[in-house]
Amino acid sequence: MKHILGVLVANQPGVLSKVAGLFSRRGFNIESLAVGVTEDPSISRMTIVVDGDEKVIEQMAKQLNKLIDVIKVADIAEDSLTRELALIKVQANPGTRNEIIQIVNVFRAQVVDISKDSMIIEITGDEKKVNALQEMLKDFGIKEMVRTGIIAVDRGNKLIKDENL
Repeated sequence: MKHILGVLVANQPGVLSKVAGLFSRRGFNIESLAVGVTEDPSISRMTIVVDGDEKVIEQMAKQLNKLIDVIKVADIAEDSLTRELALIKVQANPGTRNEIIQIVNVFRAQVVDISKDSMIIEITGDEKKVNALQEMLKDFGIKEMVRTGIIAVDRGNKLIKDENL
C-alpha cells in the first residue's frame, strides 16, 4: 500500500542523503521524493512516497526519528491534498498543434513553450491527472518529460509542526 510521509528536517547540506540512505539500507524504494524549504528557512519539508504495510511504515518512521537532523515524521492521511508538477515536451507540427492545445485545455494545463517541431506542456494536479494527460499525449510522441514528485498536505487543522518552535 502506498504511504505518504511528511518529514521535517534541518535545512542543512547532507540531510537528504542521510534520509535516502536510510531507505536504501533497509531495501525500500522511494517512489517519489520532494523537498523544499518551509515557512521557517532553517527547516525543510520532505514528502516521501513509499510502498509498504502499516508495520513497515511505522518502523521506517521510527528509524527516521533516530536521525539527528530529523525534527518530525508524520504519515499523511489518505484524503490529503496531493499535487505534482510535470513538464512534458511533445512532438508537434502545425498540423497537430491545435489538437494538442485542445487536449491541454481539457486538463486545465498550459502550453509554456512552442518551437518549430515541439511544444512544452505544464500540468499541475494529482498523480492520476498527470498520468492521464501523459497517456493522451503519448500518440503525438513524448520527447521528454520531467515530474516533481508528489507533495502533500493534510486537510483541515492537522499540521506537521515542530512543537518546540
